[in-house]
Amino acid sequence: MTEYDRTDIPDAYDRGRDHGPQVLELWMRTFAAYLEGPSARIVDLGCGTGRFADALSVHFNAEVVGVDPSVKMLRQALTKPHGGRVHYVRAYAEAIPLQSESIDAIVMSMSLHHFSDQASAAAECRRILHDDGLVFIRTGTRERIRAYPYYPFFPTSHPILEEVLPDSGSVCRVFEAAGLHLIAQALVTQTIAPDWATFADKLASRADSVLARLDREDFERGVAAVRQYAEGGKSEPVIEPIDLFVFHRGARTSGVNSAEPTRE
Repeated sequence: MTEYDRTDIPDAYDRGRDHGPQVLELWMRTFAAYLEGPSARIVDLGCGTGRFADALSVHFNAEVVGVDPSVKMLRQALTKPHGGRVHYVRAYAEAIPLQSESIDAIVMSMSLHHFSDQASAAAECRRILHDDGLVFIRTGTRERIRAYPYYPFFPTSHPILEEVLPDSGSVCRVFEAAGLHLIAQALVTQTIAPDWATFADKLASRADSVLARLDREDFERGVAAVRQYAEGGKSEPVIEPIDLFVFHRGARTSGVNSAEPTRE
C-alpha cells in the first residue's frame, strides 16, 4: 500500500491541485520548447490522478502511459475522460514495466519527492528511453520553499518541506549519475488560484501531501490565516514557482540552458 492509499488525499486531490486548462497549456508549451518532432510514446511517471496524461496525448499526438503505484490515484484517473491513446499502469518508478528504449519522453510532475529510491528511478528512466529521449522533471525544490505561497501561513510545514523536497544539485547529480545529461534548467511560474480566498478553499481540501502531515489544529490555523489574509483585501492571483529540469539520454547538445522564468 502506498502513502497515498493510506489517506483520503486521492479523493480530494483534483479539488486542491488542479489549476485549470491555462496551467496545463502553459506546461504543454514549456515541454514543446524542448521536444523536437513528434513524440510517439510518452510516460507520465507518478501520474497520480492523471492531471497531465490526456493533455500530453492531445498536445503531442502521442500514446501516453501513466505510471503510478497508488490504487486510489489510478482509480481517480480512470474516471476522467481520456482518449484511447492514454493507458494507466500500476507500478513503481523504480521498476517500470516497459521495454527498454521504447519511450520518447518521460514527464514527472511533482512526483520525484515521492520516489523511495531516486537513483533506481533515474536508471529506469534511462533504460526505457530511446537514445534521443528526454526526461522532464517538474518539481518543488528546497531553494524555492520560502517562495511557496502557503509557506508564511503554515510554520510547522517548514521542516517537512526541508525533509521531503530535493535541492537542485541533488536532482542533477542523481540523474547525471544514471547517464542522463542536463540540457536545461528553468523556473516556471504558474497561477494556482485567481485570488487568495479561492486559494484558501483549495488548501482546505487537504490535498497537499505536506500539509496533510500537519496535525488538525496546525492545519486549520493555517487555512484560517490564509482566509484572514484574503479578507484583508488581497485579491491578486496566487503565483507559485516550479522548477523544471530537462535531461537528455544521448549527447545531443553540450552545456546547460538556464532559461529565464517562464510565466503564463
